[in-house]
Amino acid sequence: MEGKGVGNMEQRRTDLALEARELWQERAGETSQLEGVEARTGEREGFRSETVHILDERGEQALGKPAGTYVTLTMDGLQRREEDAFGRGARAVAGVLRELMGPEGEKGGALVVGLGNRAITPDAIGPKVHEYTLVTRHLVEGVPEHFGSFRPVASLAAGVLGTTGMESGELVQAVCRSLKPAWVIAVDALASRSLERLCRTVQISDTGIVPGSGVGNHRFALDEKTLGVPVLAVGVPTVVYGATLAADLLGRDDLPPLGRGGELLVTPKDIDSQVGDLSKVIAYGINLALQPGLEMKDLDLLLS
Repeated sequence: MEGKGVGNMEQRRTDLALEARELWQERAGETSQLEGVEARTGEREGFRSETVHILDERGEQALGKPAGTYVTLTMDGLQRREEDAFGRGARAVAGVLRELMGPEGEKGGALVVGLGNRAITPDAIGPKVHEYTLVTRHLVEGVPEHFGSFRPVASLAAGVLGTTGMESGELVQAVCRSLKPAWVIAVDALASRSLERLCRTVQISDTGIVPGSGVGNHRFALDEKTLGVPVLAVGVPTVVYGATLAADLLGRDDLPPLGRGGELLVTPKDIDSQVGDLSKVIAYGINLALQPGLEMKDLDLLLS
């Protein structure tokens, strides 16, 4: 879990602001008022949208997350293979990203960073998003007569310390110093408190991200303070801790004494296909947000 939680939330691990708020409410009682936090629900492209605004230090301390906006999209329709679920999911992601970027989001280049280990399927969301990212920086500079209207976009699959010998944050920091992008969009796998949200939700925030937080391996933070540019974070919960899952299934407020089993990471049996589907949806959403003049059919052609 990112940041520093309160009470049981320090143990029942989750990277989702929505779930951190739920845990606080469960512990404090339904009638208690959570100061410094605002929440609302809505709908985007037929998918449920839940927004948590952490307004100040009170909210930060209660939920253990930095102040900012966290939007969670629930994409059940992808698993059910509903009509146009892929396109609707990509457009929903794009819409949230554009809102978080605001009017200034239409200006300047962008760097898309895929965090994680491509050799470990639950941690491969970031690297797979990198594979579907529409990279245009070299084309805008080299063939301006054809691509001059495109936003310059670069993409990086940063890898992990164990395979590169470098902190992914340090690598991204070095690339930012060289490219000087106006925006960084970082994508990573997260941890949830519940099986129900694994590979069914996408969290998008304007607070940056801490690589490895989903598996309790906190690394160099990627945020505006460390990189010098605004950082949007896109995350998908792909794992749940054994102890957190057991407490959730049993309806307990405390964590059951599972010993070493409490540190086990549980993931869906069809994680391969789910990571593949979600990473493509997220990548297309990022592409649509960064290149608003394009449509889904254009991306299919350019990325084929």
